[in-house]
Amino acid sequence: MRTRLVGSSPRGPRHAVPALLLAALPLTACGESAPSGGDFKPNGSLSSAVPTAAPPPSAIPTEQIDKTVLERYHEYQTVYQRAYEANDPAELGTVAVDPLLSRVTGDIERTKARGELWRFTNVSNAKVYARSKDGLIVYVVDCLRTVGGYRFSAKTGKRLSGGAGKAYLHRAAVRYGAGTWKVSETNRDKQC
Repeated sequence: MRTRLVGSSPRGPRHAVPALLLAALPLTACGESAPSGGDFKPNGSLSSAVPTAAPPPSAIPTEQIDKTVLERYHEYQTVYQRAYEANDPAELGTVAVDPLLSRVTGDIERTKARGELWRFTNVSNAKVYARSKDGLIVYVVDCLRTVGGYRFSAKTGKRLSGGAGKAYLHRAAVRYGAGTWKVSETNRDKQC
Protein backbone atom coordinates (compact mmCIF):
# COMPACT_ATOMS: atom_id res chain seq x y z
CA MET A 1 0.00 0.00 0.00
CA ARG A 2 1.42 3.36 -0.98
CA THR A 3 1.17 6.42 1.18
CA ARG A 4 -0.46 9.39 -0.46
CA LEU A 5 0.85 12.79 0.61
CA VAL A 6 -1.68 15.58 0.89
CA GLY A 7 -0.61 19.19 1.09
CA SER A 8 -1.89 21.35 3.93
CA SER A 9 -4.46 24.02 3.20
CA PRO A 10 -3.51 27.66 3.70
CA ARG A 11 -4.44 29.08 7.09
CA GLY A 12 -6.02 32.44 7.39
CA PRO A 13 -8.89 34.34 9.03
CA ARG A 14 -11.40 32.75 6.69
CA HIS A 15 -10.49 29.28 8.08
CA ALA A 16 -10.51 30.37 11.71
CA VAL A 17 -14.28 30.92 12.00
CA PRO A 18 -15.30 27.36 10.97
CA ALA A 19 -12.60 25.93 13.24
CA LEU A 20 -13.89 27.93 16.23
CA LEU A 21 -17.48 26.89 15.52
CA LEU A 22 -16.42 23.27 15.24
CA ALA A 23 -14.50 23.46 18.54
CA ALA A 24 -17.46 25.07 20.35
CA LEU A 25 -19.99 22.50 19.10
CA PRO A 26 -19.18 19.81 21.71
CA LEU A 27 -19.50 22.37 24.50
CA THR A 28 -22.98 23.42 23.49
CA ALA A 29 -24.28 20.03 22.40
CA CYS A 30 -23.68 18.33 25.73
CA GLY A 31 -24.59 21.20 28.04
CA GLU A 32 -27.21 20.99 30.78
CA SER A 33 -29.64 23.66 31.86
CA ALA A 34 -28.67 23.21 35.53
CA PRO A 35 -25.04 23.18 36.70
CA SER A 36 -23.82 19.78 37.87
CA GLY A 37 -21.02 21.03 40.06
CA GLY A 38 -18.54 18.96 38.06
CA ASP A 39 -19.77 15.65 39.52
CA PHE A 40 -19.71 12.56 37.31
CA LYS A 41 -23.21 11.08 37.42
CA PRO A 42 -23.67 8.33 34.83
CA ASN A 43 -27.25 7.22 34.33
CA GLY A 44 -26.52 3.74 32.89
CA SER A 45 -25.65 0.54 34.71
CA LEU A 46 -22.50 -1.53 34.53
CA SER A 47 -22.83 -5.25 34.01
CA SER A 48 -20.84 -7.30 36.49
CA ALA A 49 -20.37 -10.10 33.95
CA VAL A 50 -16.93 -10.21 32.41
CA PRO A 51 -17.07 -10.81 28.64
CA THR A 52 -15.40 -14.07 27.69
CA ALA A 53 -13.71 -14.76 24.39
CA ALA A 54 -13.90 -18.11 22.65
CA PRO A 55 -11.14 -20.37 23.95
CA PRO A 56 -8.11 -20.66 21.67
CA PRO A 57 -7.71 -23.97 19.83
CA SER A 58 -4.82 -24.96 22.10
CA ALA A 59 -7.28 -25.14 25.04
CA ILE A 60 -9.65 -27.55 23.27
CA PRO A 61 -9.11 -31.32 22.82
CA THR A 62 -7.90 -32.33 19.35
CA GLU A 63 -10.93 -34.57 18.69
CA GLN A 64 -13.29 -31.68 19.37
CA ILE A 65 -11.30 -29.35 17.10
CA ASP A 66 -11.34 -31.94 14.31
CA LYS A 67 -15.11 -32.34 14.65
CA THR A 68 -15.65 -28.56 14.58
CA VAL A 69 -13.31 -28.09 11.61
CA LEU A 70 -15.06 -30.81 9.59
CA GLU A 71 -18.46 -29.29 10.42
CA ARG A 72 -17.24 -25.88 9.23
CA TYR A 73 -15.75 -27.43 6.08
CA HIS A 74 -19.07 -29.12 5.27
CA GLU A 75 -20.88 -25.86 5.97
CA TYR A 76 -18.49 -24.16 3.51
CA GLN A 77 -19.37 -26.76 0.85
CA THR A 78 -23.10 -26.13 1.42
CA VAL A 79 -22.77 -22.34 1.26
CA TYR A 80 -20.48 -22.64 -1.80
CA GLN A 81 -23.15 -24.64 -3.62
CA ARG A 82 -25.93 -22.17 -2.66
CA ALA A 83 -23.79 -19.21 -3.76
CA TYR A 84 -23.31 -20.66 -7.25
CA GLU A 85 -26.98 -21.66 -7.57
CA ALA A 86 -28.12 -18.12 -6.70
CA ASN A 87 -25.18 -16.25 -8.30
CA ASP A 88 -24.84 -14.48 -4.96
CA PRO A 89 -21.56 -14.73 -3.01
CA ALA A 90 -22.81 -12.64 -0.04
CA GLU A 91 -23.10 -15.59 2.36
CA LEU A 92 -19.58 -16.89 1.64
CA GLY A 93 -18.03 -14.50 4.17
CA THR A 94 -19.58 -16.55 6.97
CA VAL A 95 -17.53 -19.64 6.05
CA ALA A 96 -14.52 -18.44 4.03
CA VAL A 97 -11.72 -15.87 4.24
CA ASP A 98 -9.19 -14.51 1.78
CA PRO A 99 -7.55 -15.54 -0.44
CA LEU A 100 -10.29 -18.12 -1.14
CA LEU A 101 -13.16 -15.71 -0.49
CA SER A 102 -11.95 -13.24 -3.13
CA ARG A 103 -11.27 -15.96 -5.68
CA VAL A 104 -14.69 -17.63 -5.37
CA THR A 105 -16.53 -14.29 -5.19
CA GLY A 106 -14.82 -13.17 -8.39
CA ASP A 107 -15.71 -16.40 -10.16
CA ILE A 108 -19.37 -16.14 -9.16
CA GLU A 109 -19.49 -12.52 -10.33
CA ARG A 110 -17.96 -13.47 -13.71
CA THR A 111 -20.48 -16.32 -14.07
CA LYS A 112 -23.32 -13.92 -13.28
CA ALA A 113 -21.98 -11.36 -15.79
CA ARG A 114 -22.13 -14.04 -18.51
CA GLY A 115 -25.79 -14.63 -17.65
CA GLU A 116 -25.17 -18.16 -16.39
CA LEU A 117 -25.54 -20.09 -13.17
CA TRP A 118 -24.35 -23.48 -11.98
CA ARG A 119 -26.29 -26.24 -10.29
CA PHE A 120 -24.38 -29.23 -8.98
CA THR A 121 -24.38 -31.92 -6.34
CA ASN A 122 -21.20 -32.92 -4.53
CA VAL A 123 -20.58 -35.86 -2.23
CA SER A 124 -17.88 -35.22 0.36
CA ASN A 125 -15.65 -37.64 2.24
CA ALA A 126 -13.54 -35.19 4.24
CA LYS A 127 -10.91 -36.04 6.85
CA VAL A 128 -8.44 -34.00 8.87
CA TYR A 129 -4.91 -34.90 7.83
CA ALA A 130 -2.63 -32.26 9.38
CA ARG A 131 -2.42 -29.08 11.45
CA SER A 132 -0.01 -26.19 11.79
CA LYS A 133 2.41 -26.10 14.73
CA ASP A 134 0.48 -23.29 16.41
CA GLY A 135 -2.82 -25.16 15.86
CA LEU A 136 -4.51 -22.23 14.11
CA ILE A 137 -4.70 -23.96 10.71
CA VAL A 138 -6.14 -27.44 10.22
CA TYR A 139 -5.77 -29.17 6.86
CA VAL A 140 -8.59 -31.23 5.40
CA VAL A 141 -8.36 -33.75 2.55
CA ASP A 142 -11.53 -34.67 0.69
CA CYS A 143 -12.30 -37.01 -2.19
CA LEU A 144 -15.03 -34.71 -3.48
CA ARG A 145 -17.29 -36.36 -6.05
CA THR A 146 -19.45 -34.22 -8.29
CA VAL A 147 -22.46 -36.43 -8.98
CA GLY A 148 -23.76 -33.99 -11.57
CA GLY A 149 -23.07 -30.41 -12.57
CA TYR A 150 -25.04 -28.29 -15.03
CA ARG A 151 -24.65 -24.78 -16.41
CA PHE A 152 -27.91 -22.91 -17.04
CA SER A 153 -28.89 -19.64 -18.69
CA ALA A 154 -29.97 -17.26 -15.93
CA LYS A 155 -32.33 -15.56 -18.40
CA THR A 156 -34.15 -18.52 -19.96
CA GLY A 157 -33.42 -21.32 -17.49
CA LYS A 158 -32.29 -23.50 -20.39
CA ARG A 159 -29.53 -26.00 -19.67
CA LEU A 160 -26.39 -25.01 -21.57
CA SER A 161 -23.98 -27.81 -20.65
CA GLY A 162 -23.02 -30.30 -17.99
CA GLY A 163 -23.49 -33.89 -17.00
CA ALA A 164 -22.03 -36.47 -14.70
CA GLY A 165 -18.99 -35.33 -12.81
CA LYS A 166 -15.85 -36.97 -11.51
CA ALA A 167 -14.17 -37.30 -8.14
CA TYR A 168 -11.09 -35.23 -7.35
CA LEU A 169 -8.91 -35.02 -4.30
CA HIS A 170 -9.30 -31.61 -2.68
CA ARG A 171 -7.07 -30.19 0.02
CA ALA A 172 -8.37 -27.33 2.17
CA ALA A 173 -6.86 -25.11 4.84
CA VAL A 174 -9.32 -24.20 7.59
CA ARG A 175 -8.05 -21.24 9.61
CA TYR A 176 -9.01 -20.14 13.13
CA GLY A 177 -9.52 -16.43 13.63
CA ALA A 178 -11.90 -14.08 15.44
CA GLY A 179 -13.32 -17.01 17.42
CA THR A 180 -14.34 -19.20 14.47
CA TRP A 181 -12.98 -21.57 11.83
CA LYS A 182 -13.19 -20.55 8.16
CA VAL A 183 -11.84 -22.10 4.97
CA SER A 184 -8.96 -19.98 3.66
CA GLU A 185 -7.66 -22.04 0.73
CA THR A 186 -8.58 -25.06 -1.37
CA ASN A 187 -6.64 -26.91 -4.05
CA ARG A 188 -7.92 -29.53 -6.47
CA ASP A 189 -5.49 -32.39 -6.99
CA LYS A 190 -5.61 -35.67 -8.92
CA GLN A 191 -8.66 -37.86 -9.46
CA CYS A 192 -9.57 -40.16 -6.59
